[in-house]
Amino acid sequence: MRSDVQQIVSLRLLKGFALIVGENRIALSSSAQQLLAFLALQDRPRTRTYVARTLWPEATNTRANANLRSSLWRALRTEPGIISASAQEMALAKEIHVDIHDAIGRAHQLLDKSSVCEDILNRQTRDDLSSDLLPEWSDNEWVLLEQEQYHQLRLYALEAMARRLTTAGRYGEAVAAGLAAVQAEPLRESAHRALIYAHLAAGNRAEAQHQYDQCRRVLLDELGLEPPDALRDLLAQSTR
Repeated sequence: MRSDVQQIVSLRLLKGFALIVGENRIALSSSAQQLLAFLALQDRPRTRTYVARTLWPEATNTRANANLRSSLWRALRTEPGIISASAQEMALAKEIHVDIHDAIGRAHQLLDKSSVCEDILNRQTRDDLSSDLLPEWSDNEWVLLEQEQYHQLRLYALEAMARRLTTAGRYGEAVAAGLAAVQAEPLRESAHRALIYAHLAAGNRAEAQHQYDQCRRVLLDELGLEPPDALRDLLAQSTR
């Protein structure tokens, strides 16, 4: 990054790509965007060969390496220091704040039953877990793999968040988290269960019944299946 003014640099990958320096959004070429996003999603520095072959799998080695050099030059010309690169390896600069790193950390915290999570049971967490990773980037296999991995993690985390909020008596927020999970995956029975449980805990049996009916309808329409007995029993127990 530029040394004359120390500014916070953020890389946003949820809902779409954005590089923010201070309060300014920085324009980058598509190839530089892909390079930054790829490096941000890695858990360690990667060799230049690995990066080139992953980002340009159909190109020859010579062409892929040339594409990498061009993308690196474009990224560093726009924001010097954003990538740490040697002759063999490269990585995103450590001081860059990446939104999905925070979201993944909070997701794992929510899923850890031994973890106290009061400080992350908030709207910011729910919004991040409700957002897809680079939703408009579906042309490359590496993107699809990262998208699916985060999608599954965030679904489990939203359900866990709904359960924790229900236990805490924060029923409105629990319902919001449950709805986010259902909206992200309408065929996911466990998401419907978390939402129904939140409605029941709040004493809203009509809402719980409505959610069950919606779950039943979508499962029958899409899969030809009835909801599981456990879901029906959960609803039945509330009327006893």
